[in-house]
Amino acid sequence: MNKQTQKTIAIFTLLVSIFLINPPASAEKKLTGDEIARRINARDEGESVSRKLVMEMIDRRGKRRERVTLGFRKYFGDEKRTVIFYQSPKNVKGTGFLTYDYPKADVDDDQWLYLPAMRKVRRISASDRGDAFLGTDFSYEDIKKETKISLEDYQYSNIGEEEVDGHHTIIIEQIPINKEVAKELGYSRVVSSVDSEIWMTRKSEFWDVRGNRLKTIYTREIRKVQGIWTAHRLEVINHKTGHLTNFTFSEVDYSEGIDDDLFTKVMLKRGVR
Repeated sequence: MNKQTQKTIAIFTLLVSIFLINPPASAEKKLTGDEIARRINARDEGESVSRKLVMEMIDRRGKRRERVTLGFRKYFGDEKRTVIFYQSPKNVKGTGFLTYDYPKADVDDDQWLYLPAMRKVRRISASDRGDAFLGTDFSYEDIKKETKISLEDYQYSNIGEEEVDGHHTIIIEQIPINKEVAKELGYSRVVSSVDSEIWMTRKSEFWDVRGNRLKTIYTREIRKVQGIWTAHRLEVINHKTGHLTNFTFSEVDYSEGIDDDLFTKVMLKRGVR
């Protein structure tokens, strides 16, 4: 055996050992859909957060509407509470939305909506959670869950990989556990592309209960705020109506304490200044 052959064998042996110790992502154990879903929900999103949110709605003719809100979210143990107060324009100022997201699957979450014109807080039932949220292309359920997903409503499957906005993602398919849940959510199928580095969904495609393509949500401008990966822009395309919704977040703060009393029906009517 000559020196060149010995050198070639040595290099080959080294490459094999490196591969065995540090296999590429495609050679790693394939995660199940349930494992991916749990990793999404285990991602750190802080004990509480306050932020400004500008909602922009654009119809198929290009007509624009804008809403400016202040939003707050806080964990009470495993229970998550979220409240949104509308600041402008004048015709929606004072509108408020409050939700209690309970950890137990057998306990229905609570959601309330306050409309100043009615001067009354209205409870939103579980059967309404698939309805459009105040003129946007998000549903009440979408708003409540934010970057998390429901483990009890869907069956999950890992169906592949793709690149989204230059990032590697794992594709999971979500199928409602039964027809009743599908009807409540308004979805028969969801396909989400999950960033395998930070466990945030970068794209989600939705189909309605009849199996027609409904909408696509893009999560963009993800960057760290006070050490927490944070989405600063959400874009929704409604494939049925041609309507668009853009959510732009700013003034995001995870460090400032938020008073517990802010997450009450009394404050929902009173609002924040």
